[in-house]
Amino acid sequence: MIKELDDLPDGVIGFETGGTMEAEDYRDVVIPAVEHAAEHGEVRFVIVIPEFAGMTGGAIWQDLKVGFENVHRWKRTAVVTDIPWITHLTTLFGWMSPGETRAFRLAERAAAVDWAAG
Repeated sequence: MIKELDDLPDGVIGFETGGTMEAEDYRDVVIPAVEHAAEHGEVRFVIVIPEFAGMTGGAIWQDLKVGFENVHRWKRTAVVTDIPWITHLTTLFGWMSPGETRAFRLAERAAAVDWAAG
């Protein structure tokens, strides 16, 4: 499940995950928000991951596509989680993502939003 966050400053889109992420989560929630942001400027993205129960194959494919379809508009991605392996992978492979990517702890959510907006 992915739900859109509504408490973010203008120009920043964000989502919180829970349970297993499905392809429909990306098609119905993430992709429309990213496309709207790209049409109106830059993509500044915050993803909050308090727990992770996995992703379906379709969700993985949608996740890969979402960044590359707007690669030139993508500016920043803040990954907010206390899950060590997600933080580690973000640190190791964030350079492969479009724009800048940075990991934050859940307690640093406000700082993550400020960084993404900056």
